[in-house]
Amino acid sequence: MSWQATVLTLFPEMFPGPLGLSLAGRALETGVWSCRTHDLRQHGLGRHRAVDDTPFGGGAGMVIRADVADAALSALDAPKEMPRVFMTPRGYPLRQKDVSRYAQGPGVVLMCGRFEGVDERVLNAHSVEQVSIGDYVLSGGETAALVLLDACVRLLPGVMGSHESGVEESFSDGLLEYPHYTRPATWQGHDVPEVLLSGNHAAIAAWRQKQAEEITRERRPDLWSAWLARREKNEAATGLSGQVRQTGL
Repeated sequence: MSWQATVLTLFPEMFPGPLGLSLAGRALETGVWSCRTHDLRQHGLGRHRAVDDTPFGGGAGMVIRADVADAALSALDAPKEMPRVFMTPRGYPLRQKDVSRYAQGPGVVLMCGRFEGVDERVLNAHSVEQVSIGDYVLSGGETAALVLLDACVRLLPGVMGSHESGVEESFSDGLLEYPHYTRPATWQGHDVPEVLLSGNHAAIAAWRQKQAEEITRERRPDLWSAWLARREKNEAATGLSGQVRQTGL
């Protein structure tokens, strides 16, 4: 059974968009995954199919109505165990571990916000996860949904040519990825690091680990601190385990 993406949006023509090309596009054609859209406007009210209204308490912008959003979510035939996700800048940051969780399941339902968002009562009633792809604001959730889908689809079995492609990359172990080099070995006076030409796999692995650590420490101190904390915890647990074995407890 293919991995299923269902997208609730006011602009269904935006999908699959760029995901209809390259690896994701080929996987879509061969049935590894599917992408269905559900037009929120179908559940709009009145002659103009209105989906939004002014916010209680005042303020700029409009909010997608509770009855409209509820009708759209309730009309889906997606399994209940399939996560419902609302793309919003006020959501929890999307992490690689979240992407892996979504990719390992049957699929995901994505609600794309517009205007100022969706009535909070509906999100709570349907146990919708609120997810953000970064600390910035987009015109709508569609672009963010494409990002999440791209991250998930590339992890599906058979999409990438090599399993290692999804393992040895940024965030897979909490660090940013090490630098990459290819031919020519010398380019405009700059040489590839000699260790990468040595054929010594242990030395190459050590060099890559060191590079990943240095890059993470410099560019993402938040990730570096979290990685250090996990390493110290693991080392402490390993040391305790060794003591238990030595004492025979």
